[in-house]
Amino acid sequence: MKHKTHHHITLPIPSNGADYASDSGNSSNSPRSRRRPSRGPRRFRSGKSRNQSSFWGLRTSAWRRHYWVVLVLALLYVVGFVWFMGMYSSVFLGPPAPGSVYRSPLLFLKLWPWIQRDISPAIEIKNIKERITRAYFPLFSSGSDAPNGYLIVEANGGLNQQRTSICNAVAVARLLNAILVIPRFDYHSVWKDPSQFGDIYDEDHFIETLKDYVTVVKELPTDLMERYNNNIGNVPNVKVRAWALASFYLQDVHPILLENGVIRIAPFANRLANNIPPDIQFVRCLANYQALRFSAPISTLAQKIVSRMIQKSSETRGKYVAVHLRFEEVDMVAFSCCIYDGGWMEKFEMDYTRRKGWKDKFTQRGRIINPGLNRMNGRCPLTPLEVGMMLRGMGFSNNTSIYIASGTIYNAKRNMAPFFQMFPLVQTKEYLATQQELSFYKDYSSRLAALDYAVCLLSEVFVTTQGGNFPHFLIGHRRFLYGHGKTIKPDKRKLALILHDTSLSWEAFKEQMNLILAESDREGKMELKFKKASKQPSIFEHPSQECRCVKELANWTT
Repeated sequence: MKHKTHHHITLPIPSNGADYASDSGNSSNSPRSRRRPSRGPRRFRSGKSRNQSSFWGLRTSAWRRHYWVVLVLALLYVVGFVWFMGMYSSVFLGPPAPGSVYRSPLLFLKLWPWIQRDISPAIEIKNIKERITRAYFPLFSSGSDAPNGYLIVEANGGLNQQRTSICNAVAVARLLNAILVIPRFDYHSVWKDPSQFGDIYDEDHFIETLKDYVTVVKELPTDLMERYNNNIGNVPNVKVRAWALASFYLQDVHPILLENGVIRIAPFANRLANNIPPDIQFVRCLANYQALRFSAPISTLAQKIVSRMIQKSSETRGKYVAVHLRFEEVDMVAFSCCIYDGGWMEKFEMDYTRRKGWKDKFTQRGRIINPGLNRMNGRCPLTPLEVGMMLRGMGFSNNTSIYIASGTIYNAKRNMAPFFQMFPLVQTKEYLATQQELSFYKDYSSRLAALDYAVCLLSEVFVTTQGGNFPHFLIGHRRFLYGHGKTIKPDKRKLALILHDTSLSWEAFKEQMNLILAESDREGKMELKFKKASKQPSIFEHPSQECRCVKELANWTT
C-alpha cells in the first residue's frame, strides 16, 4: 500500500555572534571576535545562512509542483460561480425579458404530441405557374449619341449582391452615356467563389438584350489597356458614396469620364439611389428581369432539378414550398452574435469563427454585443426547428413537399432533425441532383446559390427566414412574374415573443401563427411608393412602375 510522501522541513536555529566565534576557534573575549559579529563572515553578509537558502529552495520547489493544483481550483471556482449565477440569475437579476432567450426547443417538446395529432385542414397551396403576367413593350427610346467613354465596375459580395452591382452598373452606364465593360467579380473571403460573370450568366444574351439602350463589351479596347500598362487596377478609381443620386453622377463623375475616357468604380454594390429618372430605372429593370439569364450549364441543371422537384411533389399535385433557410455557421449564426442551445461548445465555435472570418471586428474596444436584444429585435436567424414550428402552426401539413435552399447548415444533423420530424418530404439540390451533376458547382457558392434561386422562383410558396439580397431579389422577381406570388415573410420580433412563451397551448400557438401569416400576406400586396432616394425599401424587392415596361418575356428561362 502506497503512503503519501510528506516533506518535513525543519527550521534552522538562528545563528549568533558566539556561534561564529566558536566556528573560527577564537575566544569571544578577543577584540577580533568582538568585531566579527557586527560584520559577519563574508559568505554570510546577505543575512541568510546556508540552511535558510535551502529552506527557501525547498519551499519554492513545493510551490511549483503544486502550482497547477491551485490553477485548477481557481478555475473550478470561476466555473462554479458562473454556473451558480446562471442557475439563479433570475433570483438576482429577475426573469429574462420576453423574447430575449432561445426557448423554442422547450416549447417544441411540449407541443410535439399535439403537432403529431393535428389533422385539421391544411393550408391550400395555389398553383402560380400558369399565372405569369404578360409584360409590356418598352416605352423608352434607345440612346443615339456617341458614347463618352468606358465604365468599369467591380462587383463584390455573394451572388445577389453582385446582381445589385450589375443592374446598377447598367443604369449608371445609361446615365453617363458610357460603354459598360462586363462587370468584374471580386473574390470574397467569406463566399470564397472565384467565379466570374460568364461562369454564372449568359454574356452574349446580356449584351444582346441591352444593345439598344447600353453598349456592353467583354473587354476594354487594346489601346486603352496599353495606356494603363495592361492593368485594370491602374485605371482611375472614382470614389462614389452609397446610394448616390443621379445628379452626383452627372455633376461629379461625368467630367472625370470625359477627361480620361475610362473610369473605374470599385466597390460598386450599392452606389446608386432607388429614386432615379424613369428611363434610367427602366434599363435597371431590363437588366434584372431580362438581360440577366443564367449560363447554359446552370440553366440546364436548374430545369432538371425543378422537374424532379415537381415529380417528388406528387402528393400535392406537383406543387411545392421553397424555404430559404439561413442558418449557416459563418455568415449567419456567427455574424449575428446570437445565442442558441449549444452551450459552451457553441460559444467556442462561434468565437473561433468570428476571429477567423472577421479578426477583431467583434472584440474592438467599446463594441457592445447583446444577444438578448438581438433576438428581441428580430435579428437572430431562425433555426430549422423554429421554421418548422411556424409552418406547421400556419397550417402546412406533414405531407407538404418542401425544397430547402441553403448553404451548409450549422450542426446540420442536430439542428435539422426536428424539421424532418415535422416535414418528412424535404428535398434539396443535393438530393435532387447526382454527385456528378453537382461536381461543376462543388466549390462555387455563387453557382450553388443560382440553382437555389431558380428552384425557389418557380415554387408555389416562397418562405424567407432572414433578410438579405437573396430573398429581396426573389420576392421582387416573383412579384414581377406572378403579380402577388405567395411569399411568407414573418415578423421575427413577434415570433421571438411567441416562441419565448412555453406556456402556450397548440391552439393558441396556431392562432398566433395565422395572425403572422395574415400580416405577411397583407404587406405582400401593398403597393409601395418611392418618394425618397433612400436604401429602403429595396427597389429589387418592390419592382417600380418602370419595370412594367420591360419587353415581353416569352423566351425567358431561369
